[in-house]
Amino acid sequence: MKLHQNARHFASRKALETPIVRSVATSGLVRLHTRVFLGKADPDRADEREDHLDGLFEATVDSYLRALQDGYSEAEAREITHIQANFDFYNHGWTEMMEFPTDELEAHYERYVEFFERWDITIDEPLGQFEPPEGLPEAPSTPERLEDPDHPHVEGGFADDVYVETDDGDLVVGGQEAPADVDVSQAVGVDESATTSADDATLEDGS
Repeated sequence: MKLHQNARHFASRKALETPIVRSVATSGLVRLHTRVFLGKADPDRADEREDHLDGLFEATVDSYLRALQDGYSEAEAREITHIQANFDFYNHGWTEMMEFPTDELEAHYERYVEFFERWDITIDEPLGQFEPPEGLPEAPSTPERLEDPDHPHVEGGFADDVYVETDDGDLVVGGQEAPADVDVSQAVGVDESATTSADDATLEDGS
C-alpha cells in the first residue's frame, strides 16, 4: 500500500503515546478520518455511515498503538489500520471507499498475518480483539456493489510492501525514520488546524 508520511504523522504518533494529550489526539484523528472517508462514500449513503466510521476509527487507534508496541514501524502500524478499515468496507460492500482492490485482500492480510492472528483479526472480523464490547454502530451494507466493484480511490500494485510518499514526492519503501525532534503540538487534534487538511489523514487514501 502507498501511504503519505510527514512530520505531522510522527507528531500524531507521539501525541497518542502521551497520556496528557492522547484523548485530544484520538478525537481529532477520528473526526478527520470520518470526514475524509465520508467524502469518498456514495453521497446518498454518507450520513448513515458516520457513527459506524467514528467507532471504527476509534478502535483502530488502539490497534495502531498496539502495533507500535509490538515493534512495527510508524508506517507499518498505520498500514495495519488501513487494512482493517478496508476489510470493514469490503464486508459492507462499500467498495467506493476502498483503498486497494478486492483481489488484494488476502495479500494484504498475509503481510501482517502474525499481528492479525495474535489479535484475532480476520477479513470477516476486521477489529478482532480491538472491537469494543458493545460492538460498532450498525450501518446499512451495499452487498450488490461486490458483484461489480467500483474503486475510484484505489491504486493497486502495492500489496507487497508499505510504500511511503514523502512531501517531496519521493517513494520510500518501508517508510521514513522519525525526525529527531518531534513537536507534539503539531499533531492532528492538538493542532486544530490539522483537521482541515485531508493530506494529513492517517487512514486516508494516499496518506
